[in-house]
Amino acid sequence: MHKSSTLKLRFAQYARDARASLSLVLFLALPLGLLACPGNSAQNGTNHNTNTPASAPSPAASQPATATPTPTGFDGDRAFEHVRKQVEFGPRPPGSPELAKTRDYIVGELKSHGLNVMQDEFNESTPVGKRKMINVIAELPGESSEVIMFSSHYDTKLFKKFRFVGANDAGSSTGALMELARVLASRKEKPRFTYWFVFFDGEEAFCEDWEDCGKPNAPDNTYGSRHFVARLTEKKELKRVRAMILLDLMGYKNLEFGRDDMSTTWLVDTVWQTARELGYGEQFQDHPEGVGGDDHEPFLRAGIDSLDIIQLNTYPFWHKAEDTLDKVSPQSLKIVGETLLASLPRIEQHLLNKRAS
Repeated sequence: MHKSSTLKLRFAQYARDARASLSLVLFLALPLGLLACPGNSAQNGTNHNTNTPASAPSPAASQPATATPTPTGFDGDRAFEHVRKQVEFGPRPPGSPELAKTRDYIVGELKSHGLNVMQDEFNESTPVGKRKMINVIAELPGESSEVIMFSSHYDTKLFKKFRFVGANDAGSSTGALMELARVLASRKEKPRFTYWFVFFDGEEAFCEDWEDCGKPNAPDNTYGSRHFVARLTEKKELKRVRAMILLDLMGYKNLEFGRDDMSTTWLVDTVWQTARELGYGEQFQDHPEGVGGDDHEPFLRAGIDSLDIIQLNTYPFWHKAEDTLDKVSPQSLKIVGETLLASLPRIEQHLLNKRAS
């Protein structure tokens, strides 16, 4: 996310005021050792979503698209153990041995569920020098080659003043994404769409704040997601991605999401409606969540419908040494996982209707 202290405070106040009133064939076709840099970078902090702003629910949000959601099989305790494992590795900035251990763990788990897994390696120039980064992509083939993409960044921000283990940022979203992949891979029926589970490297800035360094066309953040969009564009495969769902900062024990005001409105409406029907209306609230930028922004810029599920403004331990395992709850992970999985049939139906229209 656009992680500057100034933006955080500004949007946190805004939120309080408002309440008061995938197919992997693309990648397997590439040489596994190919190194590439992003071909189209994104600047931060600008809303490039051409849909209605997502800070308030649309009238369609109260109209069910399918039957009431049913239990999904998402295991919050299993997801929490993935978070615990990452925290045990320690701080995990891009290029570090700890992130390499984390990546090996993620890849091993994904392969154990029978998923096709690829590691897309690329080099980036950063304010702290050249860094090798690696996105991890797992594929679950569907009846259609069109892709619904689930994603998280798996690196942690580099801090020199204190030890930052990033239990919630980004341990929680990575653990939840791993469990989401397990659940979907375990289903007997073939999905209607191809699913990609993408773990981005290099989302976090090396500088303390996103504006501290970097250039407009080469910002010090979102390296992995910008590289991913550039590669899709280069291979003329971008249009295959019909929807992108990003998880970030979503495991806090006092869970409370606002509606990211950059995200595509129909995706926000669908997920928030499903959450209410599941009894999670207190966790998925209708106030705006001003983020200012995250790994979904390069996709929005490229015209891909995208959703960011994130608790930034009301998480008091963001980018602090206290972002530790005790701040993360298996129940919170379960709430998000169940909501997302229960929303998936509605998301798919919307995309099918859009294709037919």
